[in-house]
Amino acid sequence: MENNKRIAIFPGSFDPITIGHYDIIMRALNLFDKIIIAIGKNFKKKNMFPLIKRKEWLKKTFLSSFYNKIEIDSFNGLTISFCIKKKVKFLLRGIRNQLDFEFEKNIYFLNKKLSKKNSYIIDTIYLISSYEKSHISSCLVRDIIKNGGDYTEFVPSSVRIN
Repeated sequence: MENNKRIAIFPGSFDPITIGHYDIIMRALNLFDKIIIAIGKNFKKKNMFPLIKRKEWLKKTFLSSFYNKIEIDSFNGLTISFCIKKKVKFLLRGIRNQLDFEFEKNIYFLNKKLSKKNSYIIDTIYLISSYEKSHISSCLVRDIIKNGGDYTEFVPSSVRIN
C-alpha cells in the first residue's frame, strides 16, 4: 500500500457504469485517498459491452477530474486475490436494497475466510445508495438499451452508445 494511504478497490462489471456507481464513487472519495475502480470478469454474466469500451467510459467519467484519486484497472479471478495483489486493505461496495445486502453479506463472510487463509485482513466498506438512485442497476440499463429506450438519464454523460 502506498505510504499508508487509505486505498479501496471498487469492483464491478460496470456494464455499463451507471449514475448509481458514480454516486457511490463520488461519496467514497471523501473516505479514501485513492479508489481503484476494478472491472472484474464475472463468468456468470455475458457482458453487453467489451472491456475496452467499459474502461474508456470509466476513464472519460473520472480521470480528467480525479486522475490522482482514481485508478482504472481490470482483473480475472477472485476479488480478494486482486486486493492482495494490489496490497489494498479496503473493499468498497454499494448496497441498493435488502437483496443486495443479503448477497453482499455472504460475499463478506467468504472474503473474510479467504483473506484470513492468506493472512491478509481486508475490511469491506458499504455505502447505501442514494434514495434517488437505488432503483438503477446495470442490468436494467442494458434492458433499456436493448429495447431502444432512452438510457441517458441513468448513466454518466460519458456513456453513449453508437
